[in-house]
Amino acid sequence: MSFFTRPALFLCSRSTIQLQFSRGLASTVGVAHDFTHCVIGAGVVGLAVARRLAQIEGASTVLLEKHNAFGTETSSRNSEIIHAGLYYPKDSLKTELCIKGKDMLYELCQKENIPFRRTGKWIVAQTAQQWEDLRRMHEHAESLGVSTRFVDKDEAAHREPEVRAEFGILESPTTGIIDSHAYMTYLLGAFENAGGDYAVNTSVEKISQHPSGKGFTIHTKDTSSPDSEATEITATKVINAAGLYAIPLSNTILPPERHLKPYYCKGNYFTYSLPFAHPIQTLLYPSPSIDKGGLGTHLTLDMGGGIKFGPDIEWVEPPLNYDVTANERQLDEVYRVVKEYLPDIKREGLQMGYSGIRPKAAPVGNVADFIIREETDCGLDGFVNLLGIESPGLTSSLAIAEKVYGLLEGK
Repeated sequence: MSFFTRPALFLCSRSTIQLQFSRGLASTVGVAHDFTHCVIGAGVVGLAVARRLAQIEGASTVLLEKHNAFGTETSSRNSEIIHAGLYYPKDSLKTELCIKGKDMLYELCQKENIPFRRTGKWIVAQTAQQWEDLRRMHEHAESLGVSTRFVDKDEAAHREPEVRAEFGILESPTTGIIDSHAYMTYLLGAFENAGGDYAVNTSVEKISQHPSGKGFTIHTKDTSSPDSEATEITATKVINAAGLYAIPLSNTILPPERHLKPYYCKGNYFTYSLPFAHPIQTLLYPSPSIDKGGLGTHLTLDMGGGIKFGPDIEWVEPPLNYDVTANERQLDEVYRVVKEYLPDIKREGLQMGYSGIRPKAAPVGNVADFIIREETDCGLDGFVNLLGIESPGLTSSLAIAEKVYGLLEGK
């Protein structure tokens, strides 16, 4: 059997030891490749996809991550919410994969003891127009088979007396929260246990079609060594799950007429240090403004019961600055928005927390669906793009993995 060694790639085991690797060559129609599958990006979606593909009998799967650890960008800088699937069009991938992924995620968490809570979520209306929006949302949820219900004033006062909702409350009982780091740690462990190889500090500079016309060449650099030389590996099939950098990476291999422009939406999260007279147990959302890039500045609970608010919305370029230096204007605006549904909140209890950046496939004012496709119409059989994978990407991750498996292996 033939073997190869790639000194610029480093595997990261669960004990965090880095080592060089060698693998048997994968064969595709007489062409020898280093791996059958290469997944680019070890965020939550890349981890889920890699785990699923590594389970294929006879597969050799490598997962490439530019940083020195998994999930350091969008996957660890979000609300950690398991979404129900209420907000997007009925025929969209976001709706389909969120609903399917939610059920898969709850089942996996229970089976593997991944920390989670079914907190439920309240969406509150303060105006007649917002109430009509909630009624339409309820009808939409019914058409999707997603459970929602209206909460009357007596029940609301009993369950969450801190909450103000002048016109009404729509409850989503299947919404919850998850320890995203524990979930990603599980996915990586399951991937490695299935025989997958995990390479950190490995930036993918571009992707090209293999000279044979079968499979792909992945051009990489070692990010831990600025003076390192470029290295190439080959794979029969490549999955672009690079998150913030997925569109620029896709543009390195797709023809110019298929290039997309990436957009980036930064959101700041704010912590709250003061207790409420009645501890809050439910996630709280204002009536959403999806066309502005998000679902509004909402209250999220962490697994320890801590409260955070966010995200706010700031369109940025490039997606590099995660600074959360205290800004009085931002704190004042969060206080103003949150006080509408939590009137007893204290301004002095708010602090800047952390920020995250979402990859968007459309600019402000446009609602874009997930883009998940094998680029066969460009002659790139075996190359799957995952573009604009933002919320509800965490919830959808297992369903996205099944979607990718179906595109590549379910033919």
